[in-house]
Amino acid sequence: MRLDNNFFGLRLDGGVAGGYKDIPWHRGVSSELRQGRMAMSEVITAVDAIDVRFPTSRELDGSDAMNPEPDYSAAYVTIRTSGGEEGFGLAFTVGRGNEVQVAAIRALAPLVVGLPVADVLADLGSFSQTLTGDSQLRWLGPHKGAIHMAAGAIVNAAWDLYARREGKPLWRLLAEMSPAQLVGLVDFRYLRDALTPEEALDILQRAQPGREQRQKDLLALGYPAYTTTPGWLGYTDEKLVRLAREAVADGFDLIKLKVGADNDADVRRMALAREAVGPDIRIAIDANQAWGVRQAIDWLGPLAEYDPYWIEEPTSPDDVLGHAAIRGAIAPIKVATGEHCHNQVMFKQLLQAQAIDVLQMDATRVAGVNENIAILLLAAKFGVPVCPHAGGVGLCEMVQHLAMFDYVAVSGSTDDRLIEYVDHLHQHFADPVVIREGRYVAPELPGTGARMHPESVAAYSFPNGPQWNSSEES
Repeated sequence: MRLDNNFFGLRLDGGVAGGYKDIPWHRGVSSELRQGRMAMSEVITAVDAIDVRFPTSRELDGSDAMNPEPDYSAAYVTIRTSGGEEGFGLAFTVGRGNEVQVAAIRALAPLVVGLPVADVLADLGSFSQTLTGDSQLRWLGPHKGAIHMAAGAIVNAAWDLYARREGKPLWRLLAEMSPAQLVGLVDFRYLRDALTPEEALDILQRAQPGREQRQKDLLALGYPAYTTTPGWLGYTDEKLVRLAREAVADGFDLIKLKVGADNDADVRRMALAREAVGPDIRIAIDANQAWGVRQAIDWLGPLAEYDPYWIEEPTSPDDVLGHAAIRGAIAPIKVATGEHCHNQVMFKQLLQAQAIDVLQMDATRVAGVNENIAILLLAAKFGVPVCPHAGGVGLCEMVQHLAMFDYVAVSGSTDDRLIEYVDHLHQHFADPVVIREGRYVAPELPGTGARMHPESVAAYSFPNGPQWNSSEES
């Protein structure tokens, strides 16, 4: 069907009818006018950002070729309203520099404080574009880096607020939206050469039959997972073997190992892992961007004997043509990437160039839920399976909602699709992930999963939280 530029009240040409650009109080209004508006309706009163860090480097959890001693961290966001409601989000980092991410979130806060809550939640497409398109702050990106991730943390917090208000987990909230509503959330400005609004609408309409049954199946069976828990580069061989065997016993049929620092060590560890899990369990490997293009191709030669399922981030995440060259040279080993892709445009180019076999979206790298919906639609258009990146701080809790929404309302499939799982830090979240027999159990509590326990935020806030001021650290 044909869509015009105001289909169902939603502009599909990169803007949104009646959006914040058309509201005079959004920028440059007097304090008297804003206060008057605030008095009339519930408004956002604060966007708080806290530097939260976990000392994962002590046990080398999360260690890889590029991050040998990471401290998993979150720039943790709380949106507060005059009605006493809250929404939670975060941006994930690995330690030093988390204070920069917090500063970026605080720089965006003035664009948000004072906005009527009802208007924001009624038009989250325009809200997202407001944060990513500010005429001055976008100079720090545009659409990439700390400022873009800051926008994502705030956008995700707004979605968390919306889901809590509706009493639904995010995946269900999204899956129950109409195709037209979902299309209206996406900024198509830079995507039209690969995906038009009409094509996106068609994808979503074709997925409508069976939505209800897939939702029931999801609740009954969960969503397939794979685990990286055995594979951190700093673990001993003995720990690798033990955790690999435990993963298989727990129901996982794909595990992932970190590689890229020492070729001989990678061969040894792959051999140990293959012997531990047998020939029928898939083993993915992840170089975390350690190699150049030719180096990646050469390095993978000795590892091919052990049947790696995919190589993840074999080179710079910005190198679209490099990924395509590697993919052409190493088949049938698959190429996967995405956790460090800045934005939907990079995903568009990777798909157009046939550079990847597996798309790995991340809940906090891009500008939040809206941009990830665009990425899911691009993947569906090009027929590439999505296996989201997780682990970190809260990434498992958050990204599961996007994958489950994809299954119910976009791709309609879990074939060749899995969500990464890492068994770290879940105890700090109010709605931690549940894994049963190698599958994510669909969350049923309202929200996006991003809410942390206040006690954890206080204990691990940096640099003054007690976990960073203990005698061990002094």
